[in-house]
Amino acid sequence: MRMPRLRQRNRDRKQNLTRRTTAVPLAAPRPAWTDGLSDVSIAGDPLAFPHLARTDLPEHPTTVAGYARLVREIAADRDRWAPLVGYDALTRWYARLETGPGYEVWLLSWLPGQSSGFHDHGQSSGVMTVVRGELTERSLTRSGEGTRVLRPGSRRVFSAGYLHEVVNASLEPAVSIHLYTPGLVEMNQYGAVVPELQPEPR
Repeated sequence: MRMPRLRQRNRDRKQNLTRRTTAVPLAAPRPAWTDGLSDVSIAGDPLAFPHLARTDLPEHPTTVAGYARLVREIAADRDRWAPLVGYDALTRWYARLETGPGYEVWLLSWLPGQSSGFHDHGQSSGVMTVVRGELTERSLTRSGEGTRVLRPGSRRVFSAGYLHEVVNASLEPAVSIHLYTPGLVEMNQYGAVVPELQPEPR
C-alpha cells in the first residue's frame, strides 16, 4: 500500500522559500533547513525507510528480574554456549557471551578442584547459574557462613560487595553463566584472609 506523502517536495519547499524571500528581502539568503519544518519533515517520512521503523530490535534488561530472565534464556539456549566451552588445566576458562548497555554476560568452565578464591565484585551486582555439572558456593554474612551446592537450573542473584567463593568440589567438569551489571571492572581477592563480614541484605 502506498503511504500518503506528508510533506512537500524539495522543489515545492524551494519555491515557497523563494516566494518568502522575494516578498521580504533578507540581508543574506536563508539556508533551506531554516524554513521552520520539523526534523522529521526534513529527514523524510520514517515509514518510507523500513530500517528506521524496526520493531524487532532486542530489548535489553534493566531490572534484576530482567537480568535473571536473560541468564535463564541464555542457559536454555544450549546451542549458543555449548560449542564455546573450553577447559584449561591451570585456571578457570572463560569467554564473553554478550554485552549490552550496562551489563555483560560470561561463560565459565571449571575443572574439578578449580576455585574462584574468596572475592567480591566491587560495585557490580549480578546473576549466576550453573548449566553443566555442579559448583559449591561459600558465602559470609553477619548471620554466619553459608554453603550451598549449585546444580543446573540453580540461580544466584548477588548485590555489589557480595563476598563469596565458588569451587568445583565434584569429580566432573562444570560450566556456569554469569551476568554482571555494570560490567565487571573490579574483583577484590581476599586469599586466605577472611574479610570483615558484610551486613545482611535489607
